[in-house]
Amino acid sequence: HVHLVESGGGSVQSGGSLRLSCVATGRTYNSYSLAWFRQAPGEERAGVAHIDHAGTTKYIDSVKGRFTISYDSAKNTLYLEMTSLKPEDTAMYYCAKVGYYLGVGRKLNPKDYTYWGQGTQVTVSS
Repeated sequence: HVHLVESGGGSVQSGGSLRLSCVATGRTYNSYSLAWFRQAPGEERAGVAHIDHAGTTKYIDSVKGRFTISYDSAKNTLYLEMTSLKPEDTAMYYCAKVGYYLGVGRKLNPKDYTYWGQGTQVTVSS
């Protein structure tokens, strides 16, 4: 079993920055996929950024150039550096992990992830 705990959310003004962290404990895998998802009120949970054991990353178009996903394997910690934040980035952010490689079309599909954190709220005001 894997336990994920997010932190780093908060309230910022438009154009501000935040760094989310997600610490993973428990079972480790040689191959894995990690991702950040977000869910705004009344909307479905949607993928934001993905990284795997090979360091391959993927982002949704709306955050490219503004968000950066990274993973520190020594600390078992996933990060999401968010800059130039916009009001439409407001949501609960979740980290997720699965213990194998995800192919094309699956990297940002929430149904393909096994383990989830409890979420951290990000609020961006205009």
